[in-house]
Amino acid sequence: ALEKQMDDKKLGEEHFMIVGLTTVGFVANTTTNTYNGVKQVSKTNSLADANHYEFSPMFLWRHGKKFLMEFEPSFTGGSLGVNWADVSYFAAPGVILRAGYFVLPFGFYAKHLAAGWITKLASDPFGITGLPPTDFGVEMEGGLQAGDMKFNYDVSLTNGMQLLGDGTLQGAGIADNNNNKTLTGRIGWLPFSNSSLELGVSGLTGKVGDAGSIFSNVKANMYAFDMNMVQNIKPFQLNIKGQYNIMDVTNANYVKPTDSASTYSYTNHTTSGFIQASLRPSFSENNFLKNCELACRYGNFTTPTNSTWGSKSTGWAVGLDYWLSWRTVLKFTYESIKATNTTSADLGGTPGAVNQSNSMYLQYSIQL
Repeated sequence: ALEKQMDDKKLGEEHFMIVGLTTVGFVANTTTNTYNGVKQVSKTNSLADANHYEFSPMFLWRHGKKFLMEFEPSFTGGSLGVNWADVSYFAAPGVILRAGYFVLPFGFYAKHLAAGWITKLASDPFGITGLPPTDFGVEMEGGLQAGDMKFNYDVSLTNGMQLLGDGTLQGAGIADNNNNKTLTGRIGWLPFSNSSLELGVSGLTGKVGDAGSIFSNVKANMYAFDMNMVQNIKPFQLNIKGQYNIMDVTNANYVKPTDSASTYSYTNHTTSGFIQASLRPSFSENNFLKNCELACRYGNFTTPTNSTWGSKSTGWAVGLDYWLSWRTVLKFTYESIKATNTTSADLGGTPGAVNQSNSMYLQYSIQL
């Protein structure tokens, strides 16, 4: 019995590894609120940058050749959370099955670019605000070769989101708020043999209203289109990324904030997106210049006009990065975002009010 037990536990079939990332920095912000010609200005600055500080060790445990467990706790802004916790089964070449708490396959940014040592600017694109990041459920992903082209796919079935009383959405969590599950999927197409370009399309659909409530039949439908291009134009490397999102929630009646005896409704349609480009002289013979990278980004975020959270935002960011290694970067970023309030006064809003936010970041990020 002892010999059989030792034979079953062969050396080299189980591996444990700890990796992770840390992002820390400094931010100085100036915010100007303007309404009916009156301006209010506030200034803040903080070390460690409470909005972007992150300390996230990742625990990886491989059991044999088929199973991989991932667990990444994260300390951000004074609170401890979990980025993901799941187990993967490598069922066949090009097929991975996963279960647990994971990043949803919606768009390209959240799952592939959000880490501080990957993204080119110190701040996340505000054009991805409101998108569902993580959820509990099951997932299948993989890829296949088609001649010189490649395809990848990622499909999940999860608990979904919960509709709040003002029409916004939040994650339902580990206990589903209704008897419906949310289907999310993304297909990526790499048309060139060198994989220099990827085009992706995503979709999400599912009920979001609480079971038994007046919102029980309300449904969310979301779509995303993304692209990722890396092209060498010696002595430079050009990197262009972008994502455009459409979020629709079916009609519902909400309690009017200025009169609790009345209700109102609106077209719950939100659009957001960003386009980002960076240029790095990777092939320069100068050791200092080849580690520098110039990046810029434009984004927009438009929420429903007749809602209590209606606004139209546009913004841009520019930055200069210095790469100490392929996974260690020091960033300087300047970002400007302008948001105009579109909520009617009948709902307690301040239509036409402008919020102008200008931020400067110094950030250090490393993947271990």
